[in-house]
Amino acid sequence: MPRLSHYVLRQLIGPTAFFAFVLSAVVWLSQSLRLLDLVINRGQSAPTFFYLTLLMLPDLLVIILPIAFFAGTMFGLNKLNSDSELVAMTAAGYSSFQLAVPVLMVGLMVTALTYFNTLWLMPFTQQAMEQQEINIRADIGAAILTEGTFNTPAPGLTVFIRDLSSDGQIHGILVHDNRDTAHPITYIAQSGLLAQTPMGARLIMRHGTIEQSSQRGAKLSVLKFRSYVFDLDQFANARSQGILQIHERYLNQLFWPHLPASLPDRQKLENIFVAEGHNRLAEPLYSLVFALIALAAVTQGRRARGAYALRLFLASTIAGGIRILGYGIQGLAARDPMMIILIYLVPLASLAAAALYLSGWHHSWRIRRALPEPTA
Repeated sequence: MPRLSHYVLRQLIGPTAFFAFVLSAVVWLSQSLRLLDLVINRGQSAPTFFYLTLLMLPDLLVIILPIAFFAGTMFGLNKLNSDSELVAMTAAGYSSFQLAVPVLMVGLMVTALTYFNTLWLMPFTQQAMEQQEINIRADIGAAILTEGTFNTPAPGLTVFIRDLSSDGQIHGILVHDNRDTAHPITYIAQSGLLAQTPMGARLIMRHGTIEQSSQRGAKLSVLKFRSYVFDLDQFANARSQGILQIHERYLNQLFWPHLPASLPDRQKLENIFVAEGHNRLAEPLYSLVFALIALAAVTQGRRARGAYALRLFLASTIAGGIRILGYGIQGLAARDPMMIILIYLVPLASLAAAALYLSGWHHSWRIRRALPEPTA
């Protein structure tokens, strides 16, 4: 490529990376709040929280990357135009085709990155995130190790710990099991220890009492003990994996979901999965569409300030409308498989229309309309 193309390439990659970082940070912060409650209530550490939020990023990047690329391309080309660099390049013999090469190169990079993200990285991280959340919810032992607080790590279970020493010894334990509301049980112990055994988490309590009420509190039985082992895993969520969610599936698992025949709405779910599979194949193409739309908005038409600003606004509106239309088509295809062809038709038709516009077809069409009809 000419040195000018390398210069244009750098002017586009920088803003694209910047917008991708900013958009990812904003969306990442807003989405990570839902994980904060899970991590805090389950007594997890800060590294676990950041690990979960990092696993969430690929799912966001599928949407963010094309948008960031469009914004970065518009910004970079507009900067070249406002600084009169495009005029100087044209005067030096730098053609519109040569300008399109670096724009399309960045578009192909973003397209390839989006394909890698949507076809492999996103389902991989979503499966890892789901497994990590299952493990966190199952680790009920870590959720009760908070001093001076009444914790409710599971429905029907309340745990209070007065003090936790540095050697892992627990002092002042209260466990209230209210799963059977007619016969609630309260365990009170002077000390204890949380142990992870091959069979799961166990709370070993020493020197305490077991108080069980019956007849709606009219009768209370008290049993003293020197040592008592309380099974915490009975309150943990099951570790079994259910049906993989849509973002957890690889492409082959979307086209051939292998759902149980007894599953309600099985055909409806299969249609949704197949539509998502086709959408993953078509979605990265929007990056190339956005590349040509941004290029056409900056390089085509009059240079007057009002016309140029209107062109940028129309380009942004058209790009947003095309992308929203793509999402709408995916929803229609999930209900009617006959609409799947439109998932590909929208980006490909937009790509062809933008290429025709860049080729100057609209100018030649206007000229042909303005010419008088040849007379016999």
